[in-house]
Amino acid sequence: MAHNDKRKTIARDISWLSFNARVLQEAADPTVPLRERIRFLGIFSNNMDEFFRVRVATLKRMIQFGNKANMHLENDPQQIIDEIQMTVLNQQGEFNRIWEEVMQLLNEQKIFLRTEKELNTEQQNFVRNYYEEEVSSDIIPLMIESIPEFPALRDKSIYLAVVMWKKESALKRKYALIEIPSRTLGRFSILPSPSADEHHIILLEDVIRFNLPDIFSYFGYDQYQSHIFKVTRDAEIDIDEDLTTNIIQKLEKGLKNRRKGKPVRFVYDREMDPGLLEYLVRRLNLSKRDNLIPGGRIHNFRHFMDFPEQVFKEKRNRKKPFDHPQLTTRRVSDVILEKDMMLHFPYHSFLPLIDLIREAAFDPDVTTIKITCYRLAPASKIINALINAVRNGKEVVVMLELRARFEEEANIEWKNRLEEEGAKVLIEIPNMKVHSKLCVIKKKTKDNNSIMYGFVSTGNLNEKTARLYGDHCLLTSNQKIMADVNRIFSFLEQPKTGMNFLRDCKVIIPSPSIAKKEMLNLVDEEIRQARKKKPAAITLKMNSLSDEEMIQKLYEAAKAGVQIKLIIRGIFCMLSEHKKFEKPVRAISIVDEYLEHARVWVFHNKGKEKVYISSADWMLRNMEHRVEATCPIWNEEIQQELKDILNIQLQDNVKARWLDNNLENEYVRTTKKKIRSQVETYNYLYKKTQI
Repeated sequence: MAHNDKRKTIARDISWLSFNARVLQEAADPTVPLRERIRFLGIFSNNMDEFFRVRVATLKRMIQFGNKANMHLENDPQQIIDEIQMTVLNQQGEFNRIWEEVMQLLNEQKIFLRTEKELNTEQQNFVRNYYEEEVSSDIIPLMIESIPEFPALRDKSIYLAVVMWKKESALKRKYALIEIPSRTLGRFSILPSPSADEHHIILLEDVIRFNLPDIFSYFGYDQYQSHIFKVTRDAEIDIDEDLTTNIIQKLEKGLKNRRKGKPVRFVYDREMDPGLLEYLVRRLNLSKRDNLIPGGRIHNFRHFMDFPEQVFKEKRNRKKPFDHPQLTTRRVSDVILEKDMMLHFPYHSFLPLIDLIREAAFDPDVTTIKITCYRLAPASKIINALINAVRNGKEVVVMLELRARFEEEANIEWKNRLEEEGAKVLIEIPNMKVHSKLCVIKKKTKDNNSIMYGFVSTGNLNEKTARLYGDHCLLTSNQKIMADVNRIFSFLEQPKTGMNFLRDCKVIIPSPSIAKKEMLNLVDEEIRQARKKKPAAITLKMNSLSDEEMIQKLYEAAKAGVQIKLIIRGIFCMLSEHKKFEKPVRAISIVDEYLEHARVWVFHNKGKEKVYISSADWMLRNMEHRVEATCPIWNEEIQQELKDILNIQLQDNVKARWLDNNLENEYVRTTKKKIRSQVETYNYLYKKTQI
């Protein structure tokens, strides 16, 4: 994907597509276990859905509103949309090729996906019964020609479009639509197999296809053709500055509006009857501009993240998280009150965080627990522990970010539960998401003073994703850090007047705006040293780097001779290669089994290194429109641990890709022994449990 190098940066959305191409590379990699390859196809597909729902929708709105859109305007949204269209079609072709290959490998392992036309007699009976008993009550066919108002089709759902006719009068065709009820029933059913060593699977839509003659028996048709399609809608909830309705009503309204959002993509089976396709496009008011994307027979591949486990012979060999060596015999709070410690997920167990809150809930000396929550697990043990704390008479304050994208419904439910129990739930900060991951627990001491302990984390308090996301969590009773965490909560409790609480932070660097200023200063300090020909270095690890001002500052540093090393998982808008750079910038992205979610920043600082963990990426939204926390790490042992992990990642020559100007995504390959950083990090941390 060559670009002209007059650009100063890479367009954010094009860079994001390049990241999703790295996910697709994992699905294509023959060394990745088959079930994981299927999971990566699911992740790729889910990512693409969200990309259209949010980013493409935003670009379309920019075109519609022109400069009145009041957004961080891309220079030329139409040009970006055209480039997206080209890239997406190429990636879709590669996706289809990989899926064909995966299907072949599944067959070699005697795992077969059967369509409705490939069933033996026993399987036909099974599918008939399964339909009768489980599926039929969820099926409501719509005869679409006879309804004046075309139904609002749901985003995230797939639909079966059916054409019916009689053999002797093929001209009279009827059209119908059936929504596939995969939310309630799941997408896969395991069929009875002809022999013990084979596994046969059928998709829910094929169960329905098999039963079409029964569903429509009333009409007396004998010919049926059916094809899957889906519509992706604009999902951005425009939370306007209407102060008369509170944010909950806006969100609930927004969730309802998501049904009505403009279609931004129509994906269909390329074998679809042309008459039916034309009819659907017309009734949905779509134009060629609305990203009509021909695909294969199967859509909503995100469900393949839940492909049936039991059909694989070899068991999943994902390593289990282990206990932090300091937490095997003692209470978490007792350890933290003595010294700082850091959990590295998903290598370390997430349980200590739940235990920390559970212990506080029962400790008679604990008076208060304050915590921020962004994305929670479906049956959150964190919330249960907080509810127990309320029942035990503690003051519990929970900042629940209701605008965590696509988690809004779940978070509204958590809010209601917590409030019913008597917790104080904070929800609204106008124009700002709360993305920091913080907890402060206050406890009375014997001499009636008060001490604070808690944590600052780079990741969500979600026991489910903590098994898959790479994150760092500092558990500490350092009173300077905790005083700042407390200040941030004071701001959250009175955001209209409390900005001074953020400005008063002594050691934590908060966003909005304060962190950016501080980071620019730290880079400037390295530039000053480099210009004096003294050692100067910056190592940054994060999810995304797209903030224009920060990128320009890094260019300045590279030209001055600062040694820059970058590990960026996702969006990377910086051009990492330039002939004026004194020293080459080393920029890599690691995509592997775990999602690299941590943010760690290291500045050489004249040999007295400054090491930070943060909840923020270097993106405009994190720097200017979110409440984030960047925390210094002073404990030398933990500093060393973080730097060792960064070094392991910088040496990765199995799963790392170069982030070059042309977005080639070439793997980092060296002649040295193979280093797969996630495996090496596991071994490095596990060794510490043996000492």
